[in-house]
Amino acid sequence: MSVSDFWAIFDAEGLGRIIALSLSVSLSATALATLFGTPFGAALAVYAVPGRRILVIAVNALLGLPPVVVGLALYLILSRSGSLGVLGLLFTPGAMVLAQALLALPIVTALVHDATADSWAEYGAALQVDGATRLQSIPHLLAIARTRLVTAVLAGFGRTISEVGAILIVGGNIAGYTRTMTTAIVLETSKGNLSLALGLGFVLIGISIAVSTTIFALSIKGGRWW
Repeated sequence: MSVSDFWAIFDAEGLGRIIALSLSVSLSATALATLFGTPFGAALAVYAVPGRRILVIAVNALLGLPPVVVGLALYLILSRSGSLGVLGLLFTPGAMVLAQALLALPIVTALVHDATADSWAEYGAALQVDGATRLQSIPHLLAIARTRLVTAVLAGFGRTISEVGAILIVGGNIAGYTRTMTTAIVLETSKGNLSLALGLGFVLIGISIAVSTTIFALSIKGGRWW
């Protein structure tokens, strides 16, 4: 298959729409995972609450959470007979965002916890001597560990942009609506269009590298603290 044939096929199937959906779903899921995982991971590092060790072990154990299990659980919850079926999220981009966010959440939480715990061990006593409470110390600790915080976000994005199993179950791979780069690769492979699937794979890798590089560069330029 020539390059012109490759892009002709993608143009006919709405490559731009597939790329846009992949990015919007993955970035939204990463933002959600960061929004909830950052404070949770930092709190686990700073507060000596009962059962903290168990919570830390549980978070790290969930790093290997099988995507298809997450997809199946969400499918049951979001289906018409499920507890959240009234929301009508099944087979929508919203369900895909939720699935990816659940998969990225343990990654962000675990990495933020490790980074904050190291900062707390080194600077926690000094912050408390200066009069800062544990809650007030968290923003300072996150600022100190900002490099590793960005790494946590990028790791979460890497998890979401490459996800296929969970979103295939809850999204349905509907053309023009819930079809992403990864689900399109699965579809083309099942149809025997290996060259097309490989082409999509290279596009996906390029997009992933470009987004990660952009986030990393903006963090350096915007923060001016590295």
